[in-house]
Amino acid sequence: MSDEIENVRLKSELTGLFRYLERVREEIAAISRPADEEFQFESMGEQLDAIVKATEKATNTIMAATEKSISAVDELRNSVTDPEQITLLDQISGNGNDILEACSFQDITGQRVSKVVKSVTYVEERVNALIDVWGKDEVDSVEVEGEDKTEDEKLLAGPQMEGKGLDQAAIDALFD
Repeated sequence: MSDEIENVRLKSELTGLFRYLERVREEIAAISRPADEEFQFESMGEQLDAIVKATEKATNTIMAATEKSISAVDELRNSVTDPEQITLLDQISGNGNDILEACSFQDITGQRVSKVVKSVTYVEERVNALIDVWGKDEVDSVEVEGEDKTEDEKLLAGPQMEGKGLDQAAIDALFD
């Protein structure tokens, strides 16, 4: 009787383990084939890198324009003698310096996003290793439940990564 109880218990444990592994397999399949085809797991790092580059570009544009404005104000200050106008010019210069200081956030943002990219890359490598263990064909054969996109969502594909999608000239041509 004791062997029979052990066999039932062993079958129960194996069944539980099998169900657990099936669930893991489904989760791996879901990660490797997200519902949003435009947001593949593999491209998360690229998307974050694009955010850092776009932020850096915008920050550099803001800083360059602000520096030009401060220089223009300094040049104007040399020809102004009215104390009220000089006070306004000082205020403009002060505002410009505040803008330059606020733009320094970009470097910190880039550092933080880089840390996230490293973490995402690590998780991506682990998921790919699991896919290799299960076998790509096996994972691809798993049916994944996902949200269906609306017709409008199926048409949306932006913003595009640099070098992909339509360039501005092609978009302008649509309106000609």
